[in-house]
Amino acid sequence: MTGWEPAMRQALEQAALAPATGDVPVGAVVLGPAGELLAGACNAREALGDPTAHAEVLALRAAAARLGSWRLEGCTLVVTLEPCTMCAGALVLSRVARLVLGADDDKAGAVGALWDVVRDRRLNHRPEVVRGVLARECGDVLRAFFEEHRGLR
Repeated sequence: MTGWEPAMRQALEQAALAPATGDVPVGAVVLGPAGELLAGACNAREALGDPTAHAEVLALRAAAARLGSWRLEGCTLVVTLEPCTMCAGALVLSRVARLVLGADDDKAGAVGALWDVVRDRRLNHRPEVVRGVLARECGDVLRAFFEEHRGLR
């Protein structure tokens, strides 16, 4: 067990809310500098009709609103699936100190799978990356959703 597993379980709880609206079960939480929970969200593209309503973006927005600043310095973003390019860009621009991720995303991941936006030396901020926290559980949630969605279950 790692120190990040309780936070990833909170992200998994968020992910579990997404299928009720037909959204892919990805969840994210933002922890403050002292480890306190600032915000959590799940994917809501279908629910909101918004292509940018990924769990990470929604959680970052909510954390920024709670703190009253777009700068999330010292904060940690914990997410069940490797962020896409949009979400990776958002976490870099928000100055998140650390990204903790569960499952890798071989199809759209921008934290090493296809691209590595968060560690691009041309950018002015590069968060620490911790990967693979509860990766199997995070992946199982997604596999089950897509098997059911495709009628394979």
